[in-house]
Amino acid sequence: MEVRAKKALGQHFLTDLSIAQRIAEALIVPCPVTGCEEINPMPALEIGPGMGVLTQYLLQREDVDLRMVEIDSESVNYLLVHFPQVQGKLLEADFLKLRLERFFPGKFCVIGNFPYNISSQIFFKILDYKEQVPQVVCMIQKEVAERIAEKPGTKTYGILSVLLQAWYDIEYLFTVGEGAFNPPPKVKSAVIRLVRNNRTELGCDEGLFKTVVKTGFNQRRKTLRNSLKPLIRAKAERDGWTDEQLAEFTSDPVFELRPERLSVEEFIALTVKLS
Repeated sequence: MEVRAKKALGQHFLTDLSIAQRIAEALIVPCPVTGCEEINPMPALEIGPGMGVLTQYLLQREDVDLRMVEIDSESVNYLLVHFPQVQGKLLEADFLKLRLERFFPGKFCVIGNFPYNISSQIFFKILDYKEQVPQVVCMIQKEVAERIAEKPGTKTYGILSVLLQAWYDIEYLFTVGEGAFNPPPKVKSAVIRLVRNNRTELGCDEGLFKTVVKTGFNQRRKTLRNSLKPLIRAKAERDGWTDEQLAEFTSDPVFELRPERLSVEEFIALTVKLS
């Protein structure tokens, strides 16, 4: 009995056992984050276990208290037959719709071979739970992994880079070739690790910060003076500026830059400026 990979779910089942073992071993316990030093075993959630290739190695770890979420009922049935020990720990559900606090009252790590078609959405959901999720180990498209880990100043650097790096230290661990999967994807994959940094607050309105980052990168070829025009105009109207005051505000050299030039700290400073 094998599970048929479903294109609609973005399924590419990992078949290389050595890669699966390396991913399982990449989860650091005790987690090197303040407040997590004494948590052992560490609660962890595997997203999309599929046929359990990674799951089997996570179950062997005595320092990991594993739960799984799987949207595909065929995979759920396979796991229950081949790994009876997951009974009561396997949830048939859509991760993106889960209220995770119902299953994890405290801190928990996230691990998995993320479905490529929803990997960005998974990261945005993890950001919503950043105070509970001290560590993420995942396999995603190599291009997305590079983008997330990228530093300012390149075309690869983007929205996810800024929003995730604001709260996590990101480490690109290793590249995985197409042949490690069934069916093989058309692109290479990569494994990355995110560990929560020491930042407790941004020092600016978090909602506006996300808006500034997304608005800036949505027109990334333009300078920030042009791409952020709606936000600049809103501030001018809110504060009752004259044309001269608006001109003085937009004369700041930061508005001459394109978004990929700004670090997390510079985006925070820009958000404060636009508040």
